[in-house]
Amino acid sequence: MKFSAVRRLHGEITVPGDKSISHRSVMFGSLAKGTTEIHHFLRGADCLSTISCFQAMGVAIDISGDIVIVHGNGLHGLKKPEAILDCGNSGTTTRLIAGILSAQDFEVTLTGDASIQKRPMKRIITPLSRMGARIRSLHNNDCAPLVISGSPLNGIHYLSPVASAQVKSSILLAGLYASGETRVTEPYLSRNHTELMLSSFGADVHTEETTAIIKPAKELYGQKIEVPGDISSAAFFLAAGLMIPDSEILIRGVGINPTRDGILRVCRDMGGKMELLNIRENGGEPTADILVKTSVLHGTEIGGAVIPTLIDELPMIAALACLAEGETIIRDAAELKVKESNRIEVMVRGLSAMGADVSETDDGMIIRGGKPLHGAVIDSHLDHRIAMTFAILGCCAQGETEIIGAECVNISYPRFYQDLERLTH
Repeated sequence: MKFSAVRRLHGEITVPGDKSISHRSVMFGSLAKGTTEIHHFLRGADCLSTISCFQAMGVAIDISGDIVIVHGNGLHGLKKPEAILDCGNSGTTTRLIAGILSAQDFEVTLTGDASIQKRPMKRIITPLSRMGARIRSLHNNDCAPLVISGSPLNGIHYLSPVASAQVKSSILLAGLYASGETRVTEPYLSRNHTELMLSSFGADVHTEETTAIIKPAKELYGQKIEVPGDISSAAFFLAAGLMIPDSEILIRGVGINPTRDGILRVCRDMGGKMELLNIRENGGEPTADILVKTSVLHGTEIGGAVIPTLIDELPMIAALACLAEGETIIRDAAELKVKESNRIEVMVRGLSAMGADVSETDDGMIIRGGKPLHGAVIDSHLDHRIAMTFAILGCCAQGETEIIGAECVNISYPRFYQDLERLTH
């Protein structure tokens, strides 16, 4: 797919439902007693992988547009699947479902696509094994496929070396079934959708500073869930509105959970003009309409506690920094190396190809902004966030930008290119 410079972006959009919340709503609804009704569900490939896994374990799930009805089997009602569970490209599905499967009364093999089979799973194998789980990596490389034999679990206090919502959530979900209390302490607070949603389903879960604490559950109960717009998807249009001349974009119904809103803080630090309108709350998740306008941007430094709140937005932030005056430093972001691609390496290579002055570091990158950008051929490495980042950057650069594997946006934002095109008219 090819992109070239646009004169301006103007109008309003509604981005797809939050990917993290969509995943969890299906998982928790499947484990709940009664029916869970989910509105504005993200029908992206990753979330559909979660649905297919739970359908394979005997959960009846109906899909109509962006409404999903989950007929829960109850906490102990999952059935042994007849085949290997395929998580597709979804790290969230793989890691969270591993916590649930660790406590079931059957054995199952969990796998995914080529990308998933390279992503590190020791980060969940270690704590779950400490709880009594029996998990082995089929190829003995601490990656999927994983063979999980359900067994009785014990509560633990795990000091996580990484601030990762997937690691935390996997342990908390195992903790639903464990004997005694389970605690997870992170170096920084990661996104807290699991804690908020599990609480609404009736679990005894709370947070003390950077420690999440859960007690074993007797039952969860079905809920009605309105999924907010995904701030990780909104980030591409936030950046586009700031970078592209004479632009004004209203993005409706975006989740602004404080554990996810780092992109807003960084954009403001860089001089971005943004307004939060119509702020409201649904199921503990704050939501707002975001109005963004073309701005004069300057460099900033990004690191420490803010990183877990914008880890998926860092590729777009790096692109944004190319059009800002001065230097932007991204540090403490080594986690980017183990996403769908090595996002540090891929971003540095792609930005350099477009004429940016950017250097890779051990845990991030340094971008010296203000250099004119030109089109290039960009390999997305089938990473949806890389493809969307360079599509936006292609709208800012002189000449033509071609993205290889552009269709991978279907993982999280199937109508991304249509929404971008609509804003150009």
